[in-house]
Amino acid sequence: MPAKYIEAGKIVGTHGVRGEMRVDPWCDSAGFLCRFKKLYLDASGTQVIVVTSARPHGNICLIKADAVDSIEQAEALRGRSLYIDRSDCRLEKGRYFISDIIGCEVVSASGGETLGTVCDVSNTGANDIWHIKRDGKVFLVPNNPEFVKSVDIENKKIVYSPIKGMFDDED
Repeated sequence: MPAKYIEAGKIVGTHGVRGEMRVDPWCDSAGFLCRFKKLYLDASGTQVIVVTSARPHGNICLIKADAVDSIEQAEALRGRSLYIDRSDCRLEKGRYFISDIIGCEVVSASGGETLGTVCDVSNTGANDIWHIKRDGKVFLVPNNPEFVKSVDIENKKIVYSPIKGMFDDED
């Protein structure tokens, strides 16, 4: 079962003297993180931060939270991860949280052979790159509709149609 609270960013500094925090978003964009009215300081959702204002500032978010009214209070939160509640999110069809993709078994669309397990995801700007581990080796493959035939988050299974050489040393 997917986690209810998902890591979404990290407080990396302060902005101004009135308690605004600089947050490095770990999502598609700073704008996505700025839409949330509640953020959490722990993976269990017990430490709530009520967001009073949020705005993108380049590739980071500037977030002002209720009860964080000084640079000292904001500074005390530096280095803390921020979490979002999965139920507060609406993802488009075909979009997934990276934390849901990691750990998925990847099988070949032609025959069901296990190609490996997703162990990390990185982004090139054009599309995500899945890091698929098999037999101690990590293969970097694109998350592209041309290759990804289906994603089943509940069963942690991805059906992938690789081209020749993607998972071996063949030409």
